Amino acid sequence: MDLSYDYPLYRPPSEANSLIFQVTLGCSFNKCSFCNMYRTKQYVERSWGEIKNEIDIAHESQPDASRIFLADGDALSLSTSRLIQILEYLQGKFSKLERISCYAMPRNLIQKDPSELSQLRRAGLGMLYVGIETGNDLLLKRVTKGATSRGIIQGCIRVKECGFTLSCMVILGLGGKKYTQDHIKDTARVLSDISPHYLGALTLTLEEGIYAEFMTKFGEKFEHLDDFEILDELQRLVEFLQPNSPIVFRANHASNIYSVGGTLPEDKGRLTSLIMELRRHPEMLKPKVLRRF
Repeated sequence: MDLSYDYPLYRPPSEANSLIFQVTLGCSFNKCSFCNMYRTKQYVERSWGEIKNEIDIAHESQPDASRIFLADGDALSLSTSRLIQILEYLQGKFSKLERISCYAMPRNLIQKDPSELSQLRRAGLGMLYVGIETGNDLLLKRVTKGATSRGIIQGCIRVKECGFTLSCMVILGLGGKKYTQDHIKDTARVLSDISPHYLGALTLTLEEGIYAEFMTKFGEKFEHLDDFEILDELQRLVEFLQPNSPIVFRANHASNIYSVGGTLPEDKGRLTSLIMELRRHPEMLKPKVLRRF
């Protein structure tokens, strides 16, 4: 018997082969003007009975699962006791389990105190995916992220200190033409302070359902970046990053104009050379019709 998911269902690209359990539905915040992922859902914390039943069903067909992702977008909003109950049950069921992960909002990382986060880490939650989007406080407000750069840094450093593997995401083009310099400068500063283990750069792509909302909430004229300006942001982000430990960097999301990747700061020179080559050969860029957020 297969699991019955409540769609739409999202997971990070690196969780493509993971077993997924929807321990929550939707997103408890659901106000970010650039994100259309959970607008069709009401936020729901699923009961232990439902979750346990689905774990039991999945174990029958995939007893050797090694990776599990807890969906939807806000699993960490569950109470610490409920999460520990889920984690311990998963650990007991799947003998070959190597990693359990979930999305987390910056505010989740502040709402859980260090002792709670340490308990979750010991119970088996190992990796968190955090959308930073930008390190610029004005832009965080304009896109209604519900976070500040200071809070983002505080929360991300907290989970690293508690032993979590941290993967962060930022969005190229989020400040438009007017704020492109501030967006990248401040994003690089925040990321350098955090030095996440993994970093993914997406590119702003506004779906039809949220385009008007994004423009209204932004509060002033917003001009999208063209492909060369996106390449410029990507190059500046790579050059400005000064991490205190290596970051595995990827810009290979479906929204990106070209897939690049490496380890920073080690591969700064190679990535910069590649970006300059793309400027000289725009025919290498992904056609717009194939890009999606």
